[in-house]
Amino acid sequence: MTHAVPAQEDGGATILEIGQQPDVWREVAMRSDPAVDGFLSELTARSDLRIILTGAGSSAFIGEIAAAALRRHLGRRVDAIPTTSIVASPLDYLEPTTPTLMVSFGRSGNSPESVATTALADELIDDVWHLVITCDADGALGRAHSGRSRSRVVATPERTNDTGFAMTSSLTSMLLTCLRLLGPATAEDGEALARAAEQLAGRQADIKALAQAKKQRFFYLGSGPLAGLARESALKMLELTAGEVVTYFDSPLGFRHGPKSALDGDTLAIVYVSADRYTQRYDLDIVAEIRAQLGTDAVTVISSAAIPDALVLSGLDGLDDALIALPYLVFAQYLALFTALEHGKTPDNPFPSGEVNRVVQGVTIYPMTENGR
Repeated sequence: MTHAVPAQEDGGATILEIGQQPDVWREVAMRSDPAVDGFLSELTARSDLRIILTGAGSSAFIGEIAAAALRRHLGRRVDAIPTTSIVASPLDYLEPTTPTLMVSFGRSGNSPESVATTALADELIDDVWHLVITCDADGALGRAHSGRSRSRVVATPERTNDTGFAMTSSLTSMLLTCLRLLGPATAEDGEALARAAEQLAGRQADIKALAQAKKQRFFYLGSGPLAGLARESALKMLELTAGEVVTYFDSPLGFRHGPKSALDGDTLAIVYVSADRYTQRYDLDIVAEIRAQLGTDAVTVISSAAIPDALVLSGLDGLDDALIALPYLVFAQYLALFTALEHGKTPDNPFPSGEVNRVVQGVTIYPMTENGR
């Protein structure tokens, strides 16, 4: 079923793509491909396997969110490294003699660094395999790995190939796919996550009220996997407002080591509370500290546990922070969208003059020399 795209002042395609995520997650969580499962089971049985999670921009932050959960679940080395870092300095990140599974994320798979990263891995690593998770199997990355014996291409549902500028359902569908294939996510988790996102859809008026305050500085704070979420949240706000607001991200503990200097009366801090009770204590300490400095309304707390003065998402008990990040991301997307609208932006194309593009342009990929430098 297709829906008419709202006018830009009503959220455009972006608000539809944010809103479709609960149904997308239900579908993704129920998917199974025995051929892909067998491919990955054989690899992850190797005790010497290294897994690299890679992508550019928002796709890189998928790896930052997922890495710890995969590390715990598989008992294997898992590193999140952006394609932009690998392409610029491959010998600093790729280990020639370490058997490696490279998991590449790409909405379209057409970013210049995407194919270049997997080509560098093929060139520099003796034993390398590829798992490509993309929203467009016909993109450059999907085509490059289609039919290869050491590669598998997994496409998310077609509707997740967002037409809006910012990655929303594309990002969360790739994250959930990764956690389903290699991590702790189960088919049943998809329903719990979808219901939590639906709770946020029902709280749009509250999120709009935060946007209507028109704060000029947004701080996003999260620990562990939620640090990657904080980074993605800050980018989403920066993108959709076309840079008209200042955004920061950090961990609650790291925040005190300098970044706290930027707090002022025109700040909204968003603190993502971990499901881990030990980590929660650090999250709640920074909430109390900022509220003491700027007032209760200066901090919005998102939690899966019952916490006073927090936006609480129920039904997520027992889930890893990497999974809880999914509905937390929906909050961040709505807040960025509604803030952009308050600033008069066109969310599907915040940069109509083309200063920043949906798919990165202008990148030259240079060949490695004989000596790698």
